[in-house]
Amino acid sequence: MDKRYEVYALADRHFYDTPDRLSADGNEPAPLFATARRPVPDGWHTARTGDWLMLTPLDEDGTPLPSPAQGWKIHSSATAVNAERIAQAVWDYCVPRRIPFKFVPSAHLLHLRNAKYAGRDTSGKFVTVYPADEEQLHQVLRELGALLAGCEGPYILTDLRWGEGPLYVRYGAFARRYVVDERGSLVPAVADGEGHLVPDNRAPSFQVPDWITLPDFLQPHLEARKATTVGELPYRIEKALHFSNGGGVYVGTDTRNGRRVVLKEGRPHAGLAGDGADAVARLEREKAALEQVAGTGVVPEVRDWFTLGDHRFLVMDHLEGRPLNSFFAERHPLLTADPDPAKVTAYTAWALRIHRAVEQAVEAVHARGLVFNDLHVFNIMVAPDEETVYLIDFEAAAPAAENGRQTVAHPGFFAPPDRRGTDVDRYALACLRLALFLPVTTLFVVDRGKAAHLADVIAEQFPGVPRAFLDEAVAEITRDTAGGQARPAPAPLVVPGDWPYSRDSMVKAILASATPERDDRLFPGDIAQFSDGGGLGLAHGAAGVLYALEVSGAGRYDEGERWLLDHTAPPPPGTALGLYDGLAGVALVLDRLGHRQRALDLVDGILRENWRSLASDLHGGLAGLGLVLGHLADSTGEPELRTRAAEAAQILVRRLAEPVPDTPRRRAGLMRGASGPALFLLRQYEESGEPRLLAAATEALRRDLACCVVQEAGGGLEVDEGWRTLPYLGDGSAGIGLVLDDYLAQAGDGGRRFGSLARAADDSRESALFAHAADAAEEFERARAGILTSATSRFYAQPGLFQGRAGMALLLARSSAPGATRERLEQQIAGLGWFAMAYQGQLAFPGHQMMRLSMDLATGTAGCLLALASALDTEHTAHLPFLPPPPAAPTRGSAI
Repeated sequence: MDKRYEVYALADRHFYDTPDRLSADGNEPAPLFATARRPVPDGWHTARTGDWLMLTPLDEDGTPLPSPAQGWKIHSSATAVNAERIAQAVWDYCVPRRIPFKFVPSAHLLHLRNAKYAGRDTSGKFVTVYPADEEQLHQVLRELGALLAGCEGPYILTDLRWGEGPLYVRYGAFARRYVVDERGSLVPAVADGEGHLVPDNRAPSFQVPDWITLPDFLQPHLEARKATTVGELPYRIEKALHFSNGGGVYVGTDTRNGRRVVLKEGRPHAGLAGDGADAVARLEREKAALEQVAGTGVVPEVRDWFTLGDHRFLVMDHLEGRPLNSFFAERHPLLTADPDPAKVTAYTAWALRIHRAVEQAVEAVHARGLVFNDLHVFNIMVAPDEETVYLIDFEAAAPAAENGRQTVAHPGFFAPPDRRGTDVDRYALACLRLALFLPVTTLFVVDRGKAAHLADVIAEQFPGVPRAFLDEAVAEITRDTAGGQARPAPAPLVVPGDWPYSRDSMVKAILASATPERDDRLFPGDIAQFSDGGGLGLAHGAAGVLYALEVSGAGRYDEGERWLLDHTAPPPPGTALGLYDGLAGVALVLDRLGHRQRALDLVDGILRENWRSLASDLHGGLAGLGLVLGHLADSTGEPELRTRAAEAAQILVRRLAEPVPDTPRRRAGLMRGASGPALFLLRQYEESGEPRLLAAATEALRRDLACCVVQEAGGGLEVDEGWRTLPYLGDGSAGIGLVLDDYLAQAGDGGRRFGSLARAADDSRESALFAHAADAAEEFERARAGILTSATSRFYAQPGLFQGRAGMALLLARSSAPGATRERLEQQIAGLGWFAMAYQGQLAFPGHQMMRLSMDLATGTAGCLLALASALDTEHTAHLPFLPPPPAAPTRGSAI
């Protein structure tokens, strides 16, 4: 579970949205601090940027006063109690001195920045002040620090603290400048000692750039920071299990007796829960709760409680075992195309036993007068016997007599507001009944009525589950506590395979969601669209949705095209350059829609950047840009574009001739692996017939396949990320399979030609490249068969195109491999219906993490639309850019 999504799920009940749009009560905008409501001072300019209110002094002619592009900046943290005082003091100090500053303008936004799963790199930052130089930095720290003496606030992890107050300092960018980093991504930048732009490091630890000397007046504060260590503790900390904004969780050993322990950290004023309790208060609650249920045998025992610096630590027994969620990948019987009935029966019996054991553990907690309040699959430990269970993480626990509501919880088990006291745990137990068989209960955050549909799917897939077991869960999940009646399930939606009616319904949902009045995005989608320029692009922005509408036969959306044209004249500063993340993809779509001059203008802007330093990948790198350059060269006849596309190809060939990077977690797959460069080189080979391009494509595919492993269950081939394996189209093996199809259709008798070329080559690296390509066809055929096996499983955790079932349907719809049968395709299309949701009565799909609906291409309804069109539409050839069906692929079309 990616905890970033929880904050973006708060502002709107249907879609992910930015926290600055969040209201305190869900209806009216959150009230601003009195300081934020002050009139704009004479000679100043104010502007809202995300969740900041920026104040900038103006020159006599009304332009902003010149200020450094980078330097030492001052941050102030704050709590809900003192934020208004700090904002007022900073305003009153900076305005007369004409020092630019910004602050978070409402208590609700401040709470979100300090919440448990807020970003650790931005946590605590309430005010930012921009001194003109080191002399003014020192003066502001002394004078403002004296004004704010005694004010508390969360520790700002990225910064160096000034004394004991709320002020902190960090060297970084003032102005918005960007550079391509070592991973090929466009990131905020500062200039180094030689004037070259380099990434502005914002990791959650204080760091001074190599070319900067720490001012003498900050040195004592750095020494004070270093003085607090764990060296004198009687515990040897061996590894970190988890970090949140509230602190870390560590495994260690008590050096006094050799006992294995878990140390849980609480940071004061940080990691706030919904009731305002900080991590220390929640840790105190956890200690009291564990002591109250001590001796039950279902919880860890408390061993110690101490303070280090101003952080609090709870020490507990380390429980042998694994969290329940980790069992799904190895035990769940639907992770194959044709589940073994015996394994389905065995899993059913195990899951029912586990659920009963969890019920008994919860009953033991209730018998001690406590509500657990945070029951979910990550907080249930299963012992090595795979039968005994323990409950962990009691920081949300509360006395049952208080009959209170939840304040923190996993989204897939979060009880509705009308559940209180022990009913909260009963709701979670009901969700667990379904999650053990279909772990997709985050859908209930969007609509609890989905429980009835999932119960029907479980009954069909797991015939040994007692129907009463499921019906009781549905009744508990959907009941209205006020009337005691179950909520009716939503009216049946059109099913995804009912084409073209499903297309028409999805298009209505997409267009109903459009917000052309907004500047940050046109269609709601993944949280990535709220990064700089992310609302424009192919993966998560307007371009991707307009592309899907057009290629699926849904027609044009004129207002959407005008929006995209308006918002690329010019594009926002910092917009990424690539095919799926930025301007190259926007240019491709605008050209397809007939706006060629704008497309050429965008590409001209890209080529003025340091594009040759981009990463190699398809998503945001040279492969994607090269494909767009080649396409526009073909459509316009511009020789410069063809030259640049060829140059991009040669850069990739040179990179592929180098040894494979020795990195512990090399990316693989279509979007960020070597398969994207392979696709581009294949398209260049089609154009030029140059053998070294095909040989380089062979090497690229081999590099990605070297990152894959065969699954024990079913024999599918998936990308190995070290802690999980991925079958998906974006970062998994299905995307590799798409390019393998094209390679095998193109390579022909390449083996014999490559052997001859290897012997004739003068350059040793080029000779090795040809030699490696000579025997690829048989290897690639085996790999493709394994990938198709992984693309035909009965269960996938999400519906999206890049990370879910829709991507499997797209692969099966275009592949000419023997395993890509119509029956397998029909199964995947039917499985998409498991995730079908309603938006204004029309068919829509949830996005990544499934806490909200999405309309974008990569994660949402537009991607599902494109995948279904590729499988079912007889009039249009819907496909991802540059991935039409290979020549040997059969024609697919009849409705399913």
